[in-house]
Amino acid sequence: MIKQYSKYKDSEVHWLGKVPEHWKVKRVKDVAKKMGSGVTPKGGSESYKTTGITFLRSQNVYDNGLKLDNVSYIDSETHQKMQNSQIKPLDILINITGASIGRSCIVPDSLEEANINQHILYLRASKELVPFISLYIKSNLIKDYINLIQSGSSREGLSMGETRQFSIPLPPIQEQKQIADYLEKKTTAIDKKIDLLEQKIEHYQNLRKSLINETVTKGLDKNVKLKDSGIEWIGQIPEHWEVKRIKDLFKTLSGGTPSTKNSSFWTGAIPWIPSGAIQNNNVNKEIVKHYISEEALNRSSTKLASKGSVLIALTGATCSNVGFLNFDTTINQSIVSMTSSEKNIYNRYYYYYLMSKRESIRALMTGGAQEGINQGNVRHLKVCFFSREEQQQIADYLDTKTQTIDTIIDTIKDQIITLKELRKTLINDVVTGKIKVTA
Repeated sequence: MIKQYSKYKDSEVHWLGKVPEHWKVKRVKDVAKKMGSGVTPKGGSESYKTTGITFLRSQNVYDNGLKLDNVSYIDSETHQKMQNSQIKPLDILINITGASIGRSCIVPDSLEEANINQHILYLRASKELVPFISLYIKSNLIKDYINLIQSGSSREGLSMGETRQFSIPLPPIQEQKQIADYLEKKTTAIDKKIDLLEQKIEHYQNLRKSLINETVTKGLDKNVKLKDSGIEWIGQIPEHWEVKRIKDLFKTLSGGTPSTKNSSFWTGAIPWIPSGAIQNNNVNKEIVKHYISEEALNRSSTKLASKGSVLIALTGATCSNVGFLNFDTTINQSIVSMTSSEKNIYNRYYYYYLMSKRESIRALMTGGAQEGINQGNVRHLKVCFFSREEQQQIADYLDTKTQTIDTIIDTIKDQIITLKELRKTLINDVVTGKIKVTA
């Protein structure tokens, strides 16, 4: 049962407001036995080991616990030299820089020995205070306060001094335990629901992928006779289909980046996109962040890709990503645009086809300053070829089916957002005394 407390008092902290009358308001420095932050070992990442003492960085600290899948290690000698940043079970960790500022969790009992870098602060308090303090630090109130501090500062980061001054409303110990137990039960239930919904999303994403993979190489007729395509990564195809190279069916072009030193190049009305805009879906005008001038188009290596083109990202993290272009735009050097004016080609089918072959495309990546593929690789890719009418039937079918799946996924994502907001609000309202937890 949840209700409000009978009496409240002014906390005398403007951003905290009123708290239950019998609660105390203290600062972090009053309840912390010890606080500290770490450093990066001499030599930086080159000093990291494949095994040894766990060395935590900000990317390991999340509000729902430590994530150690990408954790680093240091040797015992380095660990001993960094005694001031050695952490223990039940220490509270707080990210104090960057995009993850304010993320926080408790060091679990299973992590008996570890160290941290300079982007993490640890707070050590009495065992009985830790659960409540940790919940409070993860509340919206503290995250909003951190943002308030940041907005009034010329630097990005949370200092030790600022953290020590955080005000904390503290109920009696027994009430803290009651609150922590209640929130543990409620948030665990919410987390389980979120986990189940995330599993559903994964299921529908896999269904979408397998649907595309099957349809682009087998067609819609389940009774059609099949033959070996002669290409291992294409497999069997309908007997009346052929295999051709992209260069036999499409015109391809790659773009460029106008000089950023010439400001007049970047003051026009012509859209320009980098490869990061290609995310295996439709490429719509809403994603455009940069516009160039006619002069830039005429005096640089950028090229104009026309509406209805199929785009492939050539380098970096997005290499092999595919997009279907829904507007005219210029493109950079890390994109290949494919288009065909031939009456026997329906571009959207090939968008789905290439999206299904991303792993095979990525296998063509070569090393260098930036790993990737090139326009020549794309032009020599093998694709299925058959009548335009059947190409359109397949594309239309996949448009309908994938749109249905995407709608389901979006609905589930909205449910997850709602649950996460409920989780945050519940924690915030309980640890600040806006609502009372009773047995």
